[in-house]
Amino acid sequence: MISLLLVMMGGALGAGARYLVGKALLGWLGPDYPWGTLAVNVLGGLAMGALAGMLGRMTAGDQARLFLAVGVLGGFTTFSAFSLELVTMLERGAMMTAMGYALASVAGAVVALFAGLAMTRGLA
Repeated sequence: MISLLLVMMGGALGAGARYLVGKALLGWLGPDYPWGTLAVNVLGGLAMGALAGMLGRMTAGDQARLFLAVGVLGGFTTFSAFSLELVTMLERGAMMTAMGYALASVAGAVVALFAGLAMTRGLA
């Protein structure tokens, strides 16, 4: 139960940060490009890499990982988790698995989004 609460608290903080970044970039750069999404994806990847490197050198427990990586960064952007998983596969030499995972994740999400739109538009 503690683990779930840590993830939920971290997720709320990450989601709030995502909202603030998106709102700030929308005000600065305008609505013509998804700058907020791009920014949180890149920043989330950087943060996940730094966090993974730090947690690998420390004796921090699973609670720190759950709060920071799963919670805060998961709420900020799930792209950071995807990026970490992909890099881990590449570092292990599983090139084909990594390529399949990347393709399935990106293409699968886009196809699923189109399917969801088609389902809901069919109801309207």
